[in-house]
Amino acid sequence: MISSIANRFAKWRPAADWQTITTLDCHTGGEPLRIITSGFPALAGHSILEKRRDCLNNYDYLRTALMFEPRGHADMYGALITEPERADSDFGALFLHNEGYSSMCGHAIIALTKTAIEAGVVTKILPQTKLKIDAPCGQILAYADVDQTGIQKIYFDNVPSFVAQLDQQIEVEGIGTVTYTLAYGGAFYAYVDAPSIGLSLAADNHRQIIDFGRRVKQAVMENVAVLHPFEDDLSFLYGTIFSAPTNEVGVHSRNVCIFAEGELDRSPTGSGVSGQVAILHARGELGIAEEITIESILGSQFQVSVQQTLQYGPYTAVIPRVQGTAHITGKNTFYIDPTDPLQQGFILR
Repeated sequence: MISSIANRFAKWRPAADWQTITTLDCHTGGEPLRIITSGFPALAGHSILEKRRDCLNNYDYLRTALMFEPRGHADMYGALITEPERADSDFGALFLHNEGYSSMCGHAIIALTKTAIEAGVVTKILPQTKLKIDAPCGQILAYADVDQTGIQKIYFDNVPSFVAQLDQQIEVEGIGTVTYTLAYGGAFYAYVDAPSIGLSLAADNHRQIIDFGRRVKQAVMENVAVLHPFEDDLSFLYGTIFSAPTNEVGVHSRNVCIFAEGELDRSPTGSGVSGQVAILHARGELGIAEEITIESILGSQFQVSVQQTLQYGPYTAVIPRVQGTAHITGKNTFYIDPTDPLQQGFILR
């Protein structure tokens, strides 16, 4: 009886003037990704950065509608698929979060690679399928090792990643003197050794991690010039990454990233581990093709290595390779009621 009554709710239909947006939802190592599959207006511009500006200037209310409550939450993350910027790319992607638009997202690249192959967006080729994805930071080369049973492994080669400032000190309100390293892995992060400031990276300490992450980010933003060597639109500090040793056998360290407006990455952070291996290589602690495993606050893991070195403007950079696993969680159809006073979403944190 209850089931038959419940089924009647499925007959509900939106009014003709409501906007409809559909998504495919996934996670990579616990970090959500909401892929927008229909209903979003086409963006103007040739480059991904131009499309990002158009989205910010004209459709930012849709970002908040999909990322914020009641459709999302403070730590939601999204991807908007675009036409490719480069002739040899398969598609482009803009990355959305609670503060705006990021320049690179490794966990999204892994999930997009999986879903693009399984949905037939790109042709599946055995034993390896290759994708080229245009991100705001540049073209990302992604790979999936595939056999007759499906995808066995997904990994990508990131853009040149480098250390901009090594072992600098800054005064942070509520913490004191903090030693940080500024590095880029498609986005800029301030890297801090968590034990050096008495910070536990256990999951039950997430509130303090978020608080400290915001404090460090704010201090660096107020006192340090963060400059990309070629692109002004990439010249900003995206977040703070805390690192600590781990007792997990075979795992090099734990990374916890606080980015945007206090978002805590559930994955080890693809762009974050890229900057991390650039730091380790600069210190002489990681050689070419030497792979390490970095875990997240949940214990989910990325494998990462340095594929090669190159000169990138004034920096000696590395090309990181990052491997991880993504899973599909569902499909959504979202409606925007023009009479809803909260149609653009809201956020309490």
